[in-house]
Amino acid sequence: MMAFAPSIRHTVASLRAGRGQPYAMLRVETLDEAAAAEAAGVELLSVPPAMVLDPRFRAVAPGAFIFPGDNFYEIGSPDDFLRWAMPLIKHGADGVYCSGSLATVRLLADHAVPVCGHVGLIPSKRTWTGGFRAVGKTLDQAKWIWDACVALEDAGAFAAEIEVVPAAITAAIAAKTSLFLISMGAGAGGHAQYLFSDDILGQNRGHVPRHAKAYANLAAEYDRLQGLRVQAMTAFAADVHGGTYPSAPYLVEAEAEVAAEFSGWLARQ
Repeated sequence: MMAFAPSIRHTVASLRAGRGQPYAMLRVETLDEAAAAEAAGVELLSVPPAMVLDPRFRAVAPGAFIFPGDNFYEIGSPDDFLRWAMPLIKHGADGVYCSGSLATVRLLADHAVPVCGHVGLIPSKRTWTGGFRAVGKTLDQAKWIWDACVALEDAGAFAAEIEVVPAAITAAIAAKTSLFLISMGAGAGGHAQYLFSDDILGQNRGHVPRHAKAYANLAAEYDRLQGLRVQAMTAFAADVHGGTYPSAPYLVEAEAEVAAEFSGWLARQ
C-alpha cells in the first residue's frame, strides 16, 4: 500500500468527530522519525517537549497532531504543570499528556489546554496496580478504569491513553465515554492505536512489550553499520601505522622550487 501524508492537521474537534475511524499514533524521539511518520500518514505523535520547541519540527511534520509529555513527578505541582504546558502550546503543541492529578488536568483544561490523561497500566504509578501487568482483568479493576475515565471527563480532559487493558473492556468503555481513547496494548476498541517507534522499527534492544509489533529490524542494520565503521577505521589505522596514509591524492604539494627555497631559508634561521 502506498504511504500518504495527512492532508490536514487534526484538531480536538475533528478527532472527536472522527472517532468512528481508526487513527495511528507513534512516540517519536528524533526529527528523522517525525519526518518518516509524517510521510507515512501517521496522524498523532507523542514527542519529547524539547522537540516542540525546535523550529525544525514543524517543517518536517506539519500535519501531525502532537502531544508532548513528561512524567508528572518531573514537572511538579498543577501550577508547575501549567507553566510547563503554556510555552509548548505557544510553539505548536496541539495538546499535552498528563498522568498527574485530576487537579492538574482541571487547571490545564480551565486554561483551554487540551489534555490527554492516562488510565489502565500507568508505568509511573504501577505500584498501585501490581507492576508491569495488565489492568482490568477483574470486574473491580474494570470498574476502576471506567471511574478513572469519568473522572478525567469531569476534570475536562478530551482524551486518555488506555494501556494494557483487555480489549473487551476497552471496547465497552469506548462506546460509552466521550473521551478520545488512545489504545496502547488495549485492543482495537480504542479510537487510536499507539506504539513506540523504537518497537515498530525493531531498534529496541531491551524488553519488547507483547502488544508491540515490529515492522523492521533496524537493530540488525545498526549492527551492520557498526561493523562497517569498525572495518573502515581498522583499515585507516593500518594505513597510518604502515605509513601508506597520507599519500597522493590526499596531499597538498608545493612546487619543488618553493619547497627547496623554504628549506634553505629555514636552515638559516
